[in-house]
This record gives sequence, C-alpha cells and structure tokens, in this order.
Amino acid sequence: MPDLPVASPAEQASSDHDHTLPRIGFVGAGRVGVVLAAAFVQAGWAVTAASSRRQELRDRFASTVPGARTFSEPAAVLDEADLVFLTVPDDAIGSVAATLRLYSGQGLVHTSGLLSASVLEPARAAGTTQASFHPLVAFADTERALSDLRGATVALDGDADLVAMLSELAEAIGAQPVALPPGAKPAYHAAAVLAAGGFVALLDGIAEIGRGAGMDERGALAIYAPLIRQSLANAERLGVAAALTGPMVRGDAGTVRAHLDVLARLAPGAMELYVAVARREIRLAEERGELGADRAAALRDLLAAATIRD
Repeated sequence: MPDLPVASPAEQASSDHDHTLPRIGFVGAGRVGVVLAAAFVQAGWAVTAASSRRQELRDRFASTVPGARTFSEPAAVLDEADLVFLTVPDDAIGSVAATLRLYSGQGLVHTSGLLSASVLEPARAAGTTQASFHPLVAFADTERALSDLRGATVALDGDADLVAMLSELAEAIGAQPVALPPGAKPAYHAAAVLAAGGFVALLDGIAEIGRGAGMDERGALAIYAPLIRQSLANAERLGVAAALTGPMVRGDAGTVRAHLDVLARLAPGAMELYVAVARREIRLAEERGELGADRAAALRDLLAAATIRD
C-alpha cells in the first residue's frame, strides 16, 4: 500500500488536550482502518490504539499514527479507547464483537455498509452504545481513499447519542453524514455495490466491446470516460430518466440489431450485460412517454432473440 500522511506529534497533542473528544481505537488495521485513522487524526481527533493479528499491519498503523499503541489481540484496544471502530470484514464482525466486553461509557462502531448496528449487540454492556459508520468511498487505493473522504457520504445507524457524535466526526473529516432509517442498510448497500463494483463491471464490458473495435483497455477508457462523465452530469442536473439518450429512446431497432450482431461475433461476454441494460433503458423511455408500445415490443423481441441465441 502507498504511504499515507503521517500524523504529526502536534496533531496528536492538539486532540489529546481536548477532553471533549473521545480516544479512538481500531480493531482491524487494514486499508479501511488505517485510512480512517489518518483522516481522524488530521481532523484533530485522538487515535490511541489498534489491533491486528498481522505484524506488518500493526507496523503500518504505528507508522501512520505515531504514539498509537498496537496489539495483536482486539480486547487490548478496549483499555486504550473510548470509541472503538471494528474495521474487519463483514463476515467477521459478529464473531469479533462477541469476544469484546465493553466498559460503561464506551462506544463500539463497525464500518460495514450492509450490516446494521445491531450485529454488535453481543458486546453491549450497561452504559455502552453501538452504531455503524460506512464511508461511501472505494478503498482500492489508500492514498486516494483518504482524499476522497472529503465530500463523501458517510451512512450512519445505531444509538442516537453515538450517531450524533459520529455525525460530528464525519463532518470533521469533510464528509457528509446521513442517518439511515432502521432496516435500510441492505438496500442502501446493494445500490452502493452497483455504483462501485457494478460500475466497474460495466466498464469491463465497455472495454471488451472496445477490443472488438481495435482498442485496448486504456484506449477504450480514454474514449468513453468523457461520455460517462457527461451522462452523470446530465443525470445530476436533469434527473436519471431525463438524462437517457440513444437508440432505446428513439426505438431504433435497426441499430440495436446491428449491436447484437457485432456483440455475438466480437464480444459475446458482454452480450448479457448489454441486454440487461437495454431492457432497463426501454422501460425508462416508455415511462418518459417517448417510446411507443409497438417500438418497445419490437426492441424487446430483438433482445429476447439475442438471449436465446446466446
């Protein structure tokens, strides 16, 4: 991983002297943990401890946040922090939480986009709070993720008092806190997966089709990325449905037939993706009132035939 900015002693000292802010610890010192720790310290909040079973991750965390103590066992972090972030994989959150016993006054927070704060219930004790804090940021590159936190959305749920504190923390790192209603996390996260991994899968399909036109991946991205940015800008300005353009809006069956033929020959792996997206576009065009029932039916027949052929 690339080096992140190291917290200066002055940054740590300024937060250490502000007794209104909690001491923050991390259980899990991978990409998410180290990026959030760096962001919190830059914002003037004290990060005092972290745990990881991997020595290289403990060393990485310690070099990013000088003065923070690192441990191999999660329970040790509880003696060093008032607010503990559980930055481990989603599937491990429940089991790790079950090994922790919070002290009165402490808060426990996980960073899963899918799970609600209730998964932390096994760690609850009298006088403790629990919440979730999910930054809507891609953590593929740690240095870029740290930069992207500014202006990003942070989704929150959990106990009201802790959610209020986490809102303050999100604002301190330049993010926009959004409190989700109970039960909203799975739908919120499914949309996030489409916006991140789903969009990357769409780019992969574009690159595959581009190879059929003689482009390599870099060349395809250079050509189509500006169009993607234009479409996003139009959707933000006009709304999603109003931003739709192309042959589905026009009911141009000849164009769609030509696309399906070339995909079958040169990019069969992208056929299913094209068909799925086209069906969604047809529905949007109908709802806009710009695509009549006959042309919509003709387009759907073409897509159905392509699916059978595929």
